[in-house]
Amino acid sequence: MKNMITLTDQQLITLFNDGESYAMEILVNRHKDRIFTSIYLLVKDKYLAEDIFQDLFIKIIETFRAGKYKEENKFAQWAMRIGHNLCVDHFRKIKNKPVIKTSEGSDIFDVLNFSEPTVEDKIMRTQSSERIMKLVCKLPEDQREIIILRHFADLKFREISKVLDCSVNTALGRMRYALLNLRKLIEEKQIAL
Repeated sequence: MKNMITLTDQQLITLFNDGESYAMEILVNRHKDRIFTSIYLLVKDKYLAEDIFQDLFIKIIETFRAGKYKEENKFAQWAMRIGHNLCVDHFRKIKNKPVIKTSEGSDIFDVLNFSEPTVEDKIMRTQSSERIMKLVCKLPEDQREIIILRHFADLKFREISKVLDCSVNTALGRMRYALLNLRKLIEEKQIAL
């Protein structure tokens, strides 16, 4: 089992299809942080993100068992695209635009903080984060989504284009417009970050 960890995603998929269920566990653990984070940042609710994450892997297992998976060496991108589509489906159902807050109402920037800042840094970061989040929430949905996938899910533009099913140039363009719109909002509101 230890040597299974070094196998490629495609090898793990083949093993899973051959009846080795532990291969799926390795595959899930290998990609869960990245995929779950991107789902969570889109839906802003931990429990909903967990449900969607579970639905995602149920769909993946069903696809594997049906023999319909054909995207060799692109598992993570394929899984993220399915996760993104499940999030879109959720929002279509409730017809509610997402905001960038956790289910506890905390700022998402605080959730992603990995270092121990000073008290002064915390106060400044909280104030800046609140300002930035208010501005990001004012962006059109496609621009807000690009910022989330690029800066919070840490995806490359090639990966973003696959998740959003658009060209790399379209993803780059949306990011450019998102940043221009953020700068414009900062200038209009005369916000000091």
